[in-house]
Amino acid sequence: MDSVNRIINFVFPPLALYGLFVFYPIYQRLKSAVSIWRNVLSENVAGKVVLITGAASGIGEALAYEYGKKGAYLALVDIRDEPLFHVAALAELYGSPEVIPMVADVSKLHDCKRFIQATVLHFGRLDHLVTNAGVAPLYLFEDIDDLSKAMPAMDINFWGSVYCTFFASSYLKKSRGKIVVIASGCGYIASPRLSFYCASKAAVIAFYETLRSEFGSKVGVTIVAPGVVDSEMTQGKFMTKNGQFIVDKELRDQVQISLLPVESAERCAKAILRSVCRGDRYLLEPAWISCVILWKVFCSEVTDSLGRWLVMG
Repeated sequence: MDSVNRIINFVFPPLALYGLFVFYPIYQRLKSAVSIWRNVLSENVAGKVVLITGAASGIGEALAYEYGKKGAYLALVDIRDEPLFHVAALAELYGSPEVIPMVADVSKLHDCKRFIQATVLHFGRLDHLVTNAGVAPLYLFEDIDDLSKAMPAMDINFWGSVYCTFFASSYLKKSRGKIVVIASGCGYIASPRLSFYCASKAAVIAFYETLRSEFGSKVGVTIVAPGVVDSEMTQGKFMTKNGQFIVDKELRDQVQISLLPVESAERCAKAILRSVCRGDRYLLEPAWISCVILWKVFCSEVTDSLGRWLVMG
């Protein structure tokens, strides 16, 4: 088998490169044609049932308003009750026929089962699942005293999405619905002090890419990788090494968030909804994030060194 691998190592790279150069222009033309067709046949979400986690602020809140303006029925989930009820009331004012807010913790399996079933019991169906709830731990790995305090990053960011998807998948298959995965550009690009956040978002991306292959055409999956979007995180809200949530703008500036262009949550939500209705597989928002990922793929030493210089000094 070693000799076979040696032969493949010698033959396959030039063939793959040649095939890419030949196929890629054709692929791009076909992709452009399909994109135009998808724009023409963009999904109308009026009357559809949409469940959004992490709906009390940031991208989740903005998506609730955008779906509401389009006439979708909404089930909004967050762990914080007061801001959630405020968002629900505004979403109805923006045009949603009916909104049900549900206070729950996505890191708990039974909570996810409860609000998925409550949504279907109330509305009779589920068309879009938006997995948006997340936290951002911010500290150096070497500064951790108790590793168990880092667990919420995976429990909320990764398992919180998986739990919802597990209980919602059968209903989404019936409606030939969609899963909207709010990942992060950090899932592709390493950022010092955000090791657990980057790892959780990378896991989310890998999981839903695999799930897309398993579901095929039964359920659409749109993976969204936002850059720096106006949210509680850009305002300095992070989870410390002790597992506590604090708002600290000086801590925020340690990861250079204040130096990057911040996109409004409203603009990001509009782009996400357009992409989802077109049936896109991926969305990088804003689009310049794709250039950074390209550098990461082909010049990883440069992006790693730049990230360390910016954050670690």
